[in-house]
Amino acid sequence: MTDAPTLPLDSQLCFSIYSTAIAINRAYKPMLDALGVTYTQYLALSALWERDGLSISAIADRLGLEPSTITPAVKRLEVAGFLSRRRSMVDERLVEVFLTQKGIDLHPKTGCLTDALLRRSGFTIPQMIDLNEKVQSLRDGLTAGGEQVKVHR
Repeated sequence: MTDAPTLPLDSQLCFSIYSTAIAINRAYKPMLDALGVTYTQYLALSALWERDGLSISAIADRLGLEPSTITPAVKRLEVAGFLSRRRSMVDERLVEVFLTQKGIDLHPKTGCLTDALLRRSGFTIPQMIDLNEKVQSLRDGLTAGGEQVKVHR
């Protein structure tokens, strides 16, 4: 058994992405608080801004989360008046989620998040687009194969 060299945390891509996600969440939090939503709720709303009337499962799939993670966020958004839930007319086992006017009206107010990210990062718009495309390619590559890697013990 050979000992693999230990990489410092900052040399590990997984840690860089993880800690960057935390930094983005912290940067967004004051603005999301002012808008009256959490980060998970914002993501659920974002999925609905792309396509209204999604089922809970479809929202969860779009976000790469479990429906059990999305359901409480959706319920709180409904209580806050941002959306409504209804049984599907096609399949009553499904609950479909629709934006209310308040949810629709929130969308343009979230532009401050992108503005803050650009300002605080110091990146230009083309640099941010390029980075986003690279991270998406990494994510897609990691989720497409699904191969198991053998751990050497």
